[in-house]
Amino acid sequence: MSERRAAARFIFLTLFLDILGIGLIVPILPSLVTDFVGGDASVGAAWYGPIQALYAAMQFIAAPVLGALSDRYGRRPVLLVALLGYGLDYIILGFAPTLAWLIAGRVLAGITGASYTTAAAYLADISTPETRAKNFGLIGAAFGLGFIAGPALGALLGSYWDRLPFFVAAGLVLLNLMYGLFVLPESLPPESRRAFDWRDINPFRSIARLGRYTGVIGLVVVFVMSGMAQRGLETLWVLYTEYRYGWEIWQNGLSLALVGVCAAVVQGGLIRRVVPAMGEKRAILFGLLGAAGAQLAIGFAPTGGWVLLAIPLAALSGFAIPTIQGIIAGRVPDNEQGQVQGAVTSLMAVVAVLAPLVSTRLFTITSGDDGLIELPGSPFFLHAAFFLLSAVLSVYILRNHVDGARSRPEPSEQPTEA
Repeated sequence: MSERRAAARFIFLTLFLDILGIGLIVPILPSLVTDFVGGDASVGAAWYGPIQALYAAMQFIAAPVLGALSDRYGRRPVLLVALLGYGLDYIILGFAPTLAWLIAGRVLAGITGASYTTAAAYLADISTPETRAKNFGLIGAAFGLGFIAGPALGALLGSYWDRLPFFVAAGLVLLNLMYGLFVLPESLPPESRRAFDWRDINPFRSIARLGRYTGVIGLVVVFVMSGMAQRGLETLWVLYTEYRYGWEIWQNGLSLALVGVCAAVVQGGLIRRVVPAMGEKRAILFGLLGAAGAQLAIGFAPTGGWVLLAIPLAALSGFAIPTIQGIIAGRVPDNEQGQVQGAVTSLMAVVAVLAPLVSTRLFTITSGDDGLIELPGSPFFLHAAFFLLSAVLSVYILRNHVDGARSRPEPSEQPTEA
């Protein structure tokens, strides 16, 4: 039990540092790109968008690869190698002399950032039906805390030297790597591993294979629709609050910190009490309906104060998403967790590309002088619809395809390579 707790702490720290590192460079990267293209902000924006999309595209490609490798060689070596790559990536970004080097660094970041796949598979390995929602809640708690600390620390460090956040992020990741070398046990025993199949690295094939597991494909659709709503909210937050309420940078900073605090409270603490008390189905429905209500409240909010009141309501999705992840893990054999988590990560990388495009486009055509209609809250109404559809579908899937189905099937009989 103590080994499992130490392992869970390491996974939490790894995920926290992933988000912290992203947050550290968020205030710096756009201006760095602009500097590389001659200081023109519009040209910099034209480069920055595709560079961010490239990061998501590399995650889409790399996630099944890391997942399949972890099913074959174990979670520990894949996680540690990914951490090493992540640390080296930040060093590359810190020293990058040209835009080409910066792009190369973001490619490497996308590949190593797909280690989320292996981290999720590790959590599935060490979870029981009673602890899986709590363990997957660590992902959201890490996100919340990293989201609080990262941008603020990045802005502070960047005010001294614009490359300093990269080196601080590299140091933190490499220290975590050293910590993992000493405390992280392997979660997938050799007898439970399976042979590496080159076909498994095809992200489209990995996604298609989700249909093999009872109820999983429907729950993944719920997960993706919820992700569309959540990523859309994150993309639009600053644009919306500046446009509608005239918020300044410090107001948005404090509001985003509140988002992180609420996420950490729900997924780092409350989830371990609420889900066992309510049951998985009710907790999922409660979380998705609460998140839908929050999106509607934000879209209709007449003042910024009402938006702040909606943030704790939006955090209720933290009861649903980790619980869904836990149920998915419970429907998959131990030696296929990496492949399945890789497929889910690939889908979420697609969401990371599509959601900003959809939400920002809808915001553009429903606001401003060139808009077809003045209804700036319309993207949030769309997000609410995504959450409501997710709630309805989750009830159907859990009732008809999950309840009574055998949890955690036996490992597939595919032999391990010698």
